[in-house]
Amino acid sequence: MRRQGGATAVTTPTEGPAAGDPVAEALTTEEPAAEDLATEDPATDETATDETVPDEAPPGAGHRRLRLVAWTLVAALLVAGGGLFVMGRQLRDTPATSNAALTDSEATTRVAGDVTNALGKVFSYSPSATAVTKESAKQLLAGKALQQYAALFGQVEKQAAEQKLTLTTHVVRAGVTRLTDDSAHLLVFLDQVYERRGKTASTAAAQLSVTAQLRDGRWTIVEITSR
Repeated sequence: MRRQGGATAVTTPTEGPAAGDPVAEALTTEEPAAEDLATEDPATDETATDETVPDEAPPGAGHRRLRLVAWTLVAALLVAGGGLFVMGRQLRDTPATSNAALTDSEATTRVAGDVTNALGKVFSYSPSATAVTKESAKQLLAGKALQQYAALFGQVEKQAAEQKLTLTTHVVRAGVTRLTDDSAHLLVFLDQVYERRGKTASTAAAQLSVTAQLRDGRWTIVEITSR
């Protein structure tokens, strides 16, 4: 208020905060509209939705997984079964299980008896009965054994006649080391008694490896090796 020409003039202050008054400036600061506050970034909404909602499995996916697991188990069982079958065949085909001398006592006794009888006949002779021994050899021996015997028996026959020599062979033991359906290998221990007319008898031991084959229902010796 000031005086002007004898009159008092009243000046009305202008509306608004006083310059430099921070409280007034804060109170008069324009607030954002409610619409602006409510408005959000659409992209932010979509991102949040994507992060919170899990992907849904396509229809039938669970059944497909179950079928895959089932087929995997079937394949594993087939592979395991095949392995066990092969192992079983290998166990059955081992030398120990294919040797009937270890499992078939009746067949083992039979082959040992036939070989014992044959050796006793072909390695026993007297000066007057060498022809009988030769004939027995033709029936009880075959193959290489018969050839070797025929080549040597000529000398034995002559010696027996000249020296009046009698030979008697006893099989002490015959062990079957291997036996199949049609072949056998044996280890045989012999005692041989030599008698010359007018002299004391002498005894000698011998050990033979014998191979025999089943022919016409009878075990025939096909190879003899002195040990």
